[in-house]
Amino acid sequence: MEEDQISKKDLLDLTGISYGQLYRWKRKQLIPEEWFIRKSTFTGQETFFPRKMILARIDNIVSMKDDLSLDELADKLSSVPPISKASISGEELLERNIVSLLVLDRFGKHPEAEEKYTIDEVMYLFAIDSLLSRGEMNLEEADLLFRTLHENSARLEGKAWELFFVRKMGVTSFLLTVAPAELFFDEGVRLVNRITVANLMEQLRGKLT
Repeated sequence: MEEDQISKKDLLDLTGISYGQLYRWKRKQLIPEEWFIRKSTFTGQETFFPRKMILARIDNIVSMKDDLSLDELADKLSSVPPISKASISGEELLERNIVSLLVLDRFGKHPEAEEKYTIDEVMYLFAIDSLLSRGEMNLEEADLLFRTLHENSARLEGKAWELFFVRKMGVTSFLLTVAPAELFFDEGVRLVNRITVANLMEQLRGKLT
């Protein structure tokens, strides 16, 4: 979907970084090569990026670049295996502002059990919290989404998945697919949000590293 991508020009204007910084970060492998998507447009060849992922990555780089060298940043931002195997306590989720107390109380584990959360469980809670905090979803819908993610967790494990959040005539539905996927709906369906596991991981990376 075109709205999921951002052009290089718009990216530079929006973030305030320079052309030189962008390509220096690419050379240092702070930004993956595959995120630079070349497309033909009416003005010629242009470069586009996955919008949410590149904006989250640049935000992470900018927030850490004063404290770390570019090489150290590359090591930190490429640390997917440690993050994917992480287990996190409920207390840490709250301290790092990953999820709200409301979401943790409603969907989290019993606090007295002192159990930790896997990264998959954290992503589910983080996705729910993000949609609630932006006012895109109410608590009833949050309950439905939590059940949908929880009941399909075994099928999603280790896969690149996407969540489509849609409404039609006031009725909410959640569709889970293995990425990449492109769904087409009739004109009565409104796509409220589309969430990918890659984008969730990218946003969490900045909070967990």
